[in-house]
Amino acid sequence: MLDYDLVVIGGSPAGIYAAVKATNSNARVALVASPLFGSTWSESSSKYNKSLCYIGKVARTLEDAAIFGWSEKEQLNRSLEFGETLKWAKGIVASLDENYSPAVLASLGVDVIFGEGEFCRHATDIAFAVKDQYLRSRKYLIATNSTPVIPEIDGLESAGYLTPDSIWQLANVELPKSLIVIGNDPVGVELAQTFSRLGTKVSLVVSSSRILAKEDEEAALLIQSQLEAEGIQVFTEYNVTQVRWLQDKKWIQAGNRAIDADEILIATEFQPHTTALNLDAVGVKCNSNGIIVNSKLQTTNHRIYACGDVLGGYRFPHIANYEAQIALKNLLRFPVSQVDYRYIPWAILSDPELARVGLTEAQAKRRYADVLLTRRYFKMVDKAQIRGEITGFCKVITRANGEILGAHIVGAEASELIHVFALAMQQKLKIKAIANLTPIFPTLSTINCQTAADWQSYHQFQNSSKPNFWEGFLNLVRSWFN
Repeated sequence: MLDYDLVVIGGSPAGIYAAVKATNSNARVALVASPLFGSTWSESSSKYNKSLCYIGKVARTLEDAAIFGWSEKEQLNRSLEFGETLKWAKGIVASLDENYSPAVLASLGVDVIFGEGEFCRHATDIAFAVKDQYLRSRKYLIATNSTPVIPEIDGLESAGYLTPDSIWQLANVELPKSLIVIGNDPVGVELAQTFSRLGTKVSLVVSSSRILAKEDEEAALLIQSQLEAEGIQVFTEYNVTQVRWLQDKKWIQAGNRAIDADEILIATEFQPHTTALNLDAVGVKCNSNGIIVNSKLQTTNHRIYACGDVLGGYRFPHIANYEAQIALKNLLRFPVSQVDYRYIPWAILSDPELARVGLTEAQAKRRYADVLLTRRYFKMVDKAQIRGEITGFCKVITRANGEILGAHIVGAEASELIHVFALAMQQKLKIKAIANLTPIFPTLSTINCQTAADWQSYHQFQNSSKPNFWEGFLNLVRSWFN
């Protein structure tokens, strides 16, 4: 006899989301979560880091307050209490986590089981063993978290370092006067800018030719220029070979350069929590990225599915939730739904923000011969001028027939603005549909409609028959009044 319809393995945000959604379908659900999470068992590092990013934006606003009329003397009266800053961020995260505490989940019908477990063969069936219990289920969903991959750098372990998941350890010390960020993960870029704005001298070291190597080149280079303009030293194409603790400083050797700082933050790749699950016992295969799944998120064992961090890629919670949603449809109903990442937007919460959906310019040009680019700058938007946030642009990549292949926005509230393009792409709407919208004045959304209108104007100019027709029509109308 089966104990559950679904056992979710992992207390990640995606795992919690899946467990709650499954109970909405009247399924019997168990959620196995690691006891190491304690009061922050739902893995809150992503929320915590985003809260710090917001604090960085507030700090920048205070710094720029003079452009709105505040005097420099008033500015000097403001100082940062770093401990209070972190306390505020922790309070926000605790409040958010309370929405899905173990008690709340239990009230929704989820059996929450704390403990480390593994798959095993039990009698003639498979089961998940935890705390001397054998959880037998019709289906299983692996949604464990990931941990940072620490590069093998001589002296790094002895010198000490922080990661995006452990940066809360700074809560009991002062704000570091200097910080070296090693790695090209988006959260590393976000935190580099945040700490710089809080008053830390920051160096960002990446091995690629530019930061955010997976993003559109034009968009990524604008973010890099903004970081450098704010005083962050960006070292590209540098590999860190050793770390040393000398004279109360941590020194890194990157190529032919030696850089020192109070703290080192490692923001490279992440590896899934899978080694302790005994996946070999149930025939679930993995590769260097994580668990191998098909387009239905089914592993090599047809009864076991996976979503979120264990699949590799960027650690965006909304993408993990989307995967959980697809997996649940296949787990609880018929396995026919497939993932389609083409229309899912994401954003990097730098300042200005970088948001995208669909293909980059380079990807589009490799696939299609009729690619058109349309670009509009934030300095041409009234609301951007009012807010004093004119850095950035909206770039839409289309085919000649108006099909939207991708959109990239760098600027204020880009993470909010990108959704209209994602919806248009999902619903197979051409770019002229956005051009026909009438945005509220004054709003930043104007840039979406203006960019689309620019495309429409260009397309009409390219089609010479339309201008000629309307010119002839207007000449005819004028002749009636002569």
